Amino acid sequence: MKQTHSAGGVVMNGERVLVVSQRGISWSLPKGHVNQGEDLLDAAKREIHEETGVSELGFIKDLGSYERIAGNDPEERKTIHMFLFKTGQEELKPQDKDNPEARWVPKDEVAELLTHKEDKEFYIEFQTGLKMK
Repeated sequence: MKQTHSAGGVVMNGERVLVVSQRGISWSLPKGHVNQGEDLLDAAKREIHEETGVSELGFIKDLGSYERIAGNDPEERKTIHMFLFKTGQEELKPQDKDNPEARWVPKDEVAELLTHKEDKEFYIEFQTGLKMK
């Protein structure tokens, strides 16, 4: 089984959370592949910027990690490392052609928008304080 690592974040702007469309067919929190030798926090910031255009990120804390199947291949698992950020930046300009849309969503509506079951479960646990370390 192939194992990969991704990093990303829950980005808060007041009572709203940043979500991205992946390939125009699913919704996710912004995250992506960690490059060889890249620090997890740096990878998260880079991926958030690429997928949303948001570069003004205030790090709050590490939210831990979870696993899920990578894409549609049951033989490929990925560990997703997540961080909590805040920003005052409003304008969204995705730079990654595979993630053509980003939007601010009220924090109580995020879970119902997320496509992957594990992403939803992670967000719900975070939102209710169970993942707050």
